[in-house]
Amino acid sequence: MDAATPSPALPPKLEELLHSLTDRAFAERLRKVYGAASQAIGRLSDLDLLQYETAHVDDSPDLSLWEEMAPVIRDTVMDVNALLNVVREQFATRPAGAAGSGAPLAATVEARRAKDASELLLGWMQQLAQGVTQLGETMRNPAVVSDRWMLLAEIQRLRERFREQIGNLVFESASAFGPVTRQQVVPGHEAEVKAAVMVRAIVADLSRIVSARMSKVREAEPEDVQWNAQQLQTELDAFGRTAAYKNLRAQDKRHIIEIRVRVGQLAIQDAPQKSEVLSAVEELDTFVRSLSSVNQRQLLITHDREVWAACGVRLERAVGLWGSDPAGAAKALAEAAASAQSLYGRDPRLDGFLRKARKQPLAQLSGPDLRAAVETLQSLLAGLDLQ
Repeated sequence: MDAATPSPALPPKLEELLHSLTDRAFAERLRKVYGAASQAIGRLSDLDLLQYETAHVDDSPDLSLWEEMAPVIRDTVMDVNALLNVVREQFATRPAGAAGSGAPLAATVEARRAKDASELLLGWMQQLAQGVTQLGETMRNPAVVSDRWMLLAEIQRLRERFREQIGNLVFESASAFGPVTRQQVVPGHEAEVKAAVMVRAIVADLSRIVSARMSKVREAEPEDVQWNAQQLQTELDAFGRTAAYKNLRAQDKRHIIEIRVRVGQLAIQDAPQKSEVLSAVEELDTFVRSLSSVNQRQLLITHDREVWAACGVRLERAVGLWGSDPAGAAKALAEAAASAQSLYGRDPRLDGFLRKARKQPLAQLSGPDLRAAVETLQSLLAGLDLQ
């Protein structure tokens, strides 16, 4: 990290951990690594691939794309190497308890934890270094460099992998000193979870829209087929302007664009074949449904379990209050439903309840309506598969 660059702010729990260490020199060495990790995660997250994409799916990388992507590839390597250099400087040549590291660490619990943390840092340093080597090999692979979308997908994948590994470096080394969660200590983790929650929600709504459009195409009279193709084109264009589209993997965007091109060609025909429009919308429906695999991301599973538990506590409070304090019970229900909104896209039945909850003043419910709403939400949450 450049001396002129201010150190990024670390998560409060990470600061608390560093302040708790009695060996201040060792704590400062850790702080330098965590600051470099925070900066690397931020820089590796700051890439908008939209500017490198194309409305065509068969384009090969031309000279202009290489000119644009070369700085991205270079900066990716530099960002990771900057962190590696800090880890090497602070730990590879000065292990925990070594001379010159400050007050000698006695054979204490903290000393053992510091040794464990140092070994974890060095282990992840090796994996990151191997990743840099892999990036270089990938950029020399003809199958990658001859395909624009594969090139974008690989750059996106490798940068995501670097972020994950750096997050592991921080989390596992911090965990050596006591129980912590990724959200508490990994820089950028909360923002990444919010982005994943947002993608899931918008994709869930797109799935409903496409499913409804598919039903309308199946029922359409010949004179209505073109109108349905035009509507589907509009719906895809609207999705392309969402933040969820921006956060999709490059290969998923490629599939969306392929279908969008087919639909666009059908939309300008005076009398497109119903079978062709139906084929396009059915393929889109299958593809959009496949995007629900986002639910299998570990960061979302962890997030969903935490939200599920918090909602359960609020609903139990509602159950305990609905006889003596209906207003308090209704407030607890409203809080549970508001929290559960971040689970939108996890289950269609729960999604239906949450859509209604956005329009219904749950905090004003009473009597049988309050009891029914609480029991319904409890049942929906109990039925979630959070494995």
